[in-house]
Amino acid sequence: MNVSIVGATGYGGLELIRLLKNHPNMKIASLHTSSKFDRKISDEHTHLLHEDFVLEDINPEKIADTSDIVFLATPSGVSAELVSDFSKLNVKVIDLSGDLRLKTPGEYEKWYKKTAAPQKVIDSAVYGLSEWNANQIKEANIIANPGCYPTAVLLGLAPLFSEGLAKDVIIDAKSGVSGAGKSPSEMTHFSDMNENFKIYKVHEHQHIPEIEQQLSTWQQNMQPITFTTHLVPMTRGIMATMYVQVNKRFSTQELYDLYQTIYESHPFVRIQRVGQFPVTKQVYGSNFCDIGMAYDERTGKVTIVSVIDNLVKGAAGQAIQNANIMMGLDETAGLSTIPIYP
Repeated sequence: MNVSIVGATGYGGLELIRLLKNHPNMKIASLHTSSKFDRKISDEHTHLLHEDFVLEDINPEKIADTSDIVFLATPSGVSAELVSDFSKLNVKVIDLSGDLRLKTPGEYEKWYKKTAAPQKVIDSAVYGLSEWNANQIKEANIIANPGCYPTAVLLGLAPLFSEGLAKDVIIDAKSGVSGAGKSPSEMTHFSDMNENFKIYKVHEHQHIPEIEQQLSTWQQNMQPITFTTHLVPMTRGIMATMYVQVNKRFSTQELYDLYQTIYESHPFVRIQRVGQFPVTKQVYGSNFCDIGMAYDERTGKVTIVSVIDNLVKGAAGQAIQNANIMMGLDETAGLSTIPIYP
């Protein structure tokens, strides 16, 4: 089947190209950008010198005529308008931006400070947390691909919240600088970021309502979360460390057994052995989410550590996983790669 990528020159778009080139059932039909079109993509990105793709402008009707699926790897605020156009055409859409994730009217404008997509389009989009929403994804025409932080956080918290075991949660998350996007800024400038460690968007991060929205589908009357984000001087990777007050006593072995049972049929979630915790390097370049946990008998809290590659499981990889589910394919198609090490 043919796929097109809109926003092909950003980090998410480039990762889609890398992964889709090895997909057994999908072929890249066209690459699109809002600027610098009519040029070879290798003119911009020399690691693609062996590819002869020419960047095209964005024409939804033309794209829909030649593709079965379109991936929107565009910045927030851009997808809102494009999805409205694509929703009227015979093509499935997977949006990697945040434009379709928040369902409550007014929440997107509050957190993203941009104009929202039409509510009808937002309501028609299925939240693409692959391991937990597969049944809805199978029937969807439009997918709101989860954010990178929410993917790591939600996969780590889901077993406790889905079983009604969580009372309160504090989330301490760190990301490599590719999570800030390709456009350079003072925040990500090498001389300012190298050998440095930064907290940012304290109590204001746009992924807060996304995380709370999904958690509330598993456990009603939950308390608002505390969610804090940091940039670390590495290119890829997210580590989310979560401290959860639970409403029953556990042993760490019981906790491990719960997670192992829930995720045993999900190939991209790997549970660490008891007493071990994951590091970001072990998922580098892959679609895996690795999770470790322990129960603290002294405080009655569970500590969960979840790691992903923010550009793969946190963006392009999960988007392809969702495309596989939508099209009735094996969800691992094109994604069964061993993480890059060292």
